[in-house]
Amino acid sequence: MSQAIHYIDKNSNQNATALDASIPTQAVTIAVDEVLNKTTLLTNLANACDFPSYFSHNWDSAWDCLTDSEVTHLILDLTSVKKIDTEDFNVFKSIIEDAYTDFGKPQLWVVMPSTGDA
Repeated sequence: MSQAIHYIDKNSNQNATALDASIPTQAVTIAVDEVLNKTTLLTNLANACDFPSYFSHNWDSAWDCLTDSEVTHLILDLTSVKKIDTEDFNVFKSIIEDAYTDFGKPQLWVVMPSTGDA
């Protein structure tokens, strides 16, 4: 695949096996709860990718650590998220896209809730 971010609708007509097959088995899941914002994204990204202790919990540091990381595939499941800070989410996606453009990694699979769930 030649793109950084892939969107998956778990409630689409595709069966679960086909969806799971599209996500690489080595993909690392970024844990999320009901709220998605800068703090939860940075904290959970750092935990998922095992960022070093010098990670500064800011966007620049996230980009640096992510591009130095061995992680090549990420999953962000938004099906249980109740509130998304769209500005923070857009910055996060920009970091993923920039890192992919410069380093060829990571790729991100975003599992979207159905339109009735959002």
